[in-house]
Amino acid sequence: MRYTLGLDIGTFESKGVLADEGGRIVATAARPHKMLVPEPGWAEHRADEDWWGDFVAITRDLLQSSGIAPQDIAAIATSAIGPCMLPVDAHGRPLMNGVLYGVDTRAEREIGELTDRIRADRILETCGNALTSQSVGPKILWLRRNRPGLWAKTARILTSTTYLTFKLTGDYVIDHYTAANFSPLYDVGKLDWTTELADDIAPPDMLPRLLWSTEIAGHVTAAAAEQTGLAEGTPVTCGTIDAAAEAVSVGVRHSGDTMMMYGSTIFIIQVTDDPMRDPRLWYAPWLTPGGHASMAGLATSGTLTHWFRDQFARELPNDTAFADLGAEAETSPPGARGLLFLPYFSGERTPIHDPKARGSFFGLNLTHDRGDMYRALLEGIANGTGHVIETYRDVGQTPRRILAVGGGTRNQIWLQATSDIGGAPQIVCEKTIGASYGDAFLAACAVGSAQPDDIDRWNPVARHIEPRRHAAYDRQYPLFRQLYTQTRDIAAALGETD
Repeated sequence: MRYTLGLDIGTFESKGVLADEGGRIVATAARPHKMLVPEPGWAEHRADEDWWGDFVAITRDLLQSSGIAPQDIAAIATSAIGPCMLPVDAHGRPLMNGVLYGVDTRAEREIGELTDRIRADRILETCGNALTSQSVGPKILWLRRNRPGLWAKTARILTSTTYLTFKLTGDYVIDHYTAANFSPLYDVGKLDWTTELADDIAPPDMLPRLLWSTEIAGHVTAAAAEQTGLAEGTPVTCGTIDAAAEAVSVGVRHSGDTMMMYGSTIFIIQVTDDPMRDPRLWYAPWLTPGGHASMAGLATSGTLTHWFRDQFARELPNDTAFADLGAEAETSPPGARGLLFLPYFSGERTPIHDPKARGSFFGLNLTHDRGDMYRALLEGIANGTGHVIETYRDVGQTPRRILAVGGGTRNQIWLQATSDIGGAPQIVCEKTIGASYGDAFLAACAVGSAQPDDIDRWNPVARHIEPRRHAAYDRQYPLFRQLYTQTRDIAAALGETD
């Protein structure tokens, strides 16, 4: 029997999986870490400790708990939060913390200046995306402007998966799906790096070599084998962003298939027949040649449940806190007795792309309790997700089927409210472990021990969530939209003092 190893670095936790050739999970391991917020609007990880350190620890745990010989691992695939921005020196050593994806809004000024200079329509035509906080290009420009001494030492700009692959193989590579988030430095038509839109950000030789996600990027080096316990020479794929691997894990592969990832953020990926360019959403080539994907994501989702627990439920045991809060929320009816919640605690990504947006509870009165507030929080995230689903319908990309995945699928109120408010059924598969399982499957595909359609056998459907109509949601969703537009200027003004 041969096995594949999948390992994913998430915002707050890393997970690893060893799977056999039939998709059976042989061993799992996880390791928590923190998202650093050194200033309002910033979000960072430590590349050596949080990315590579987690990889080493989890891999050793998997090998020890499974008893599998390292030479019986046929291939390795990684995924990680993304897109990130990490400058390294000529030896591949990190020069600062990794700057995270769209939750980090430090490059707001650069986004505006580049958009004005290049023109939004030209950026959308060349890159398939508007410049937003998800874009890596403006963050590189921020680095160049604000850390000139560090920039002088920078030899390459990496993302999180690139760094993992480099540590394993010594090669700098990035998949096309991730590279499309480096706007305005990636041309989606040419599938290549470009400086045609902006030659003052970074030259192409500072960026990783482009590959498709299931291509073999290299092999485990002697140094990496010594640190991880893996066998030297084990094939390593190019890897991808965690959300894409998560989509693979539940069978997203045909046009109209849509993943709904319930994690620290809500992230949505829909596979499409053709490139879909709309400034409210994101576009990228899919993981293999000829494929296309349309993406959306909220800035804070599962993160908010952790925030609420830490601030308002400190007396609850950590291992039961979310179950206890869920039980309290069950006592509150749909609509949380007239309470609205805006989930924009780190600004917002799609579809409003507003880094100055702020979160709020609105409609509080003296009869509301903690259960009402927790239900309102979950419904606020569901309202934000419903706004995204509405946007897909507006652009003629109504999801054909939605496959839900991630830890949040265990939260029945959140899951059901998303279907109810979005008016969309959801499918939950047997295995909801997520990106690391998708990585194991991608590794199997890379070495020919699995084909794309085999995912239905690896991870069959377990249950369906059907939407239900609630008068409270019909009334409150338009008010949710209105609350943001009517308080947008106030939130921006408050943000000036952050």
